[in-house]
Amino acid sequence: MDNTMECSKAVQRATELIEQRLAQEEETEKLRRAAPGKLPMDMLVLEDEKRLGVQSPTLQKVKGQERVRKTSLDLRREIIDVGGIQNLIELRKKRKQKKREALAASQEPPPEPEEITGPVDEETFLKAAVEGKMKVIEKYLADRGSADTCDEFRRTALHRASLEGHVEILEKLLESGATVDFQDRLDCTAMHWACRGGHLEVVKLLQSRGANTNVRDKLLSTPLHVAVRTGHVEIVEHFLSLGLDINAKDREGDSALHDAVRLNRYKIIKLLLLHGADMMSKNLAGKTPTDLVQLWQADTRHALEHPEPESDQNGLEGPGSGRETPQPVPAQ
Repeated sequence: MDNTMECSKAVQRATELIEQRLAQEEETEKLRRAAPGKLPMDMLVLEDEKRLGVQSPTLQKVKGQERVRKTSLDLRREIIDVGGIQNLIELRKKRKQKKREALAASQEPPPEPEEITGPVDEETFLKAAVEGKMKVIEKYLADRGSADTCDEFRRTALHRASLEGHVEILEKLLESGATVDFQDRLDCTAMHWACRGGHLEVVKLLQSRGANTNVRDKLLSTPLHVAVRTGHVEIVEHFLSLGLDINAKDREGDSALHDAVRLNRYKIIKLLLLHGADMMSKNLAGKTPTDLVQLWQADTRHALEHPEPESDQNGLEGPGSGRETPQPVPAQ
C-alpha cells in the first residue's frame, strides 16, 4: 500500500514538473523549429542522437546571438535613446532582408539541364536524390539503373530523398521498384530517415507503400524513438494515432518516454502521457521516466547552488555538459 502511494506521489510530482517545463518550452517554440543538419552515417551518430538529440547549427547561432544581445543591452538602450526607434527598426529590416537574399542565393541548387544526354553514374544518381533533381533520377532509371543502388554505407537514393523530403522523387523510386524497407549499415530504413528529417508527408507515403513502422535499427530504436529524439511533434502524433507500441524499448531498455524526458521534449512528453505511456517502466539501468524527471530537479538545484560562468544550459538543449549528474533528491 505504502509503495503504491509513493509511486503515485512520484508520478504526480513528475507530472507537475513536466507541466511547468511545457509552459517554458512554449515560450521558446520558434527557436526549436530549426531544421536538423545533415547527418553522417556512423554508429556515433545514433549514440549522440539518443543522448543529445539533434544539435542544430541554427539553434547554436540563435543562442550565440542571445548571449551577444544580453551583454550589449545597455549599448542598445543608448542607441535607441539617441538615434530614435524608427531608424533602428528600418536598419534592422534592411539587414535582415540582405541576409535572407544571401541565404536564398547560397541554398539554390544549380538549375537542371533541359535534357540529360550522357549516361548517369551511381554517384551522380545518389547526389540527385539529395538535391531533388528529378531528370537525373529519371535518366538513370530509364537506362536500367537499379533503384536500390547504394553507397558504401548501404544508403540508397530512397534513404537520401526521405531525409530531404523530396516526395516526387520518392514516388518515382518506389514505382521503379525501390525496396521500401531497405536497411543501411546501421539497419536504418527510409522510415527512420524520414523521421530524422521531420517530413510527415514522406512518412505517410512510405507507410502507404507498405513500410514497416516498427522496424528497428542497430540500437533497436523504432521510428517513434527517432521522431521523439529529433523533436518532430507532428510525426510523433501520427505514430500515436496508429496505435503503435508506445512503450517499446530500445537496446538500453529506454522507451520513447525515457528519451523524451532525457532530451527535455516537453510537448512530446505530454503527448506520450496522454496516450498511456508508462512513467514507471524501468530501463536496463533501473531508471523510470519519473526518476529522470527527479534528476531535472537535482540538476537545476545543483546549477543554482554552484553556478558555472561558462554554463550554457538554458533549457534549449538536453544533457551533455560533461559533469557528473547528481543523484535524485525528493521533490519539495
